[in-house]
Amino acid sequence: MTGSDIEIELCEPLVPVEEYLAAGVHIGTQQKSSDMKPHIYRVRGDGLYILNVQGTDERIKTVAQFLSNFESPKVLVVTSRQYGQYPAKKFADTIGGTAVIGRFIPGMLTNQSLSHYIEPDVVLVTDPIGDRQAIDEAVQCGIPVVALCDTNNMTGYVDLVLPTNNKGRKSLSMVYYLLTREMLRLRGVKTALTIEDFETEL
Repeated sequence: MTGSDIEIELCEPLVPVEEYLAAGVHIGTQQKSSDMKPHIYRVRGDGLYILNVQGTDERIKTVAQFLSNFESPKVLVVTSRQYGQYPAKKFADTIGGTAVIGRFIPGMLTNQSLSHYIEPDVVLVTDPIGDRQAIDEAVQCGIPVVALCDTNNMTGYVDLVLPTNNKGRKSLSMVYYLLTREMLRLRGVKTALTIEDFETEL
C-alpha cells in the first residue's frame, strides 16, 4: 500500500457526498456567527450560508471517537427540536445512552433533590439555542458539551462542535444515524440499521 493509498483511505467519507447533499446536511441559515465562520464553505445566491460537508464528515468521526471514551449510560443526548427528537432517542437507545427529549427540566444536572436528576459524564445537544439550559448546567458541573451547530450558533460554551444543519428532518436523521453507526463500528459491532430507521415520520 502506497502513501497515497493510505491518504485516500483516511479521507474516505462515511457516506458518499451526494447523500450528505441530498439530506441537506450542508444547508445553513441566512445568519452566520463569527464562531461558525471557519466551518462555512460559501454563501448561496439566496443568502443561505453553506457548510463544508467534508468538515462535517470529519467531525462526525471525531465526535464518535470522543463519545466512545465514556461509558454509554453516561452519554446524555438532549434535544428540544421536534425533528431531532426521534433520531436522538434512536441514537441513545442504540448505543445504550440516556436521552432527554422535549423540555429539559431546570436542575436536571444540578439539583440532586429532583426526581429527574441525572449525572452524565458528557452531554450532546442538538441545538445550542434550544438546548441552552442543558449547556448552562453542564458548564456549571464541568461536564464536556458536544453540540450540533448550524451557521447561526454561538459556540462559546461548546467543547466540540459538529457543524451541520441542525434544523432539517433529513439532516438530523443522517447525522444521528452516522454517529450511531460510527460508534458501533468503533466497538466492533456490526449493524443492520439504515438511515430510514432514524427518520421521523411526517
